[in-house]
Amino acid sequence: MSHPLILGSSSRYRAKAMQTLGLSFEQIAPNIDETPQLGEAPQALALRLARTKASDLAAKHPTSLVIGSDQVGVCKHRLLKKPKTVPQAIELLRQNAGNVATFYTALVLARSLPNNDLLTTEDVCITTLKFRELSLEQISRYVIEDQPLDSAGAFKAESLGITLFEYIRADDPSALIGLPLIALTRRLSEFGFDPLSS
Repeated sequence: MSHPLILGSSSRYRAKAMQTLGLSFEQIAPNIDETPQLGEAPQALALRLARTKASDLAAKHPTSLVIGSDQVGVCKHRLLKKPKTVPQAIELLRQNAGNVATFYTALVLARSLPNNDLLTTEDVCITTLKFRELSLEQISRYVIEDQPLDSAGAFKAESLGITLFEYIRADDPSALIGLPLIALTRRLSEFGFDPLSS
């Protein structure tokens, strides 16, 4: 039998964020194609992927509430991907130094109803950040120290990556890590999962 609460993600960062709420949950990696559609805007892409993750798993686990989340970052009209190597991470940060980036973090909760319809909620949290002007030496040192190869944009704002920015602006500071906990807490309460209730 499925756990009542499922995090539809393979991300260890999202799982760690989820653990801060103190709720018991099961983590299941969704199996979806994350390729952007032709001409798809970053916010629309993030929402579509979060929706697909949540709805696909909710259909397979009809007794569970499924949390789907996805994040898309963009800087200078380019999607920010995860670098595969240290040189790629250094080049990505070099290109983005001094520029403003926007991250769209989509959150979708889905539960299958007895008639097989899906009850869903949708939120998108927007984070704007500005990279400092950085020297190649600073960037190289950061990448070697923090190893941000599994992070979109090649940084980890929750650790040494915070030194890369002039500012980070968001209504929900947790959204940048990949799971907007303020929106999530509100939505979970609507479904009867309140972290502050016994």
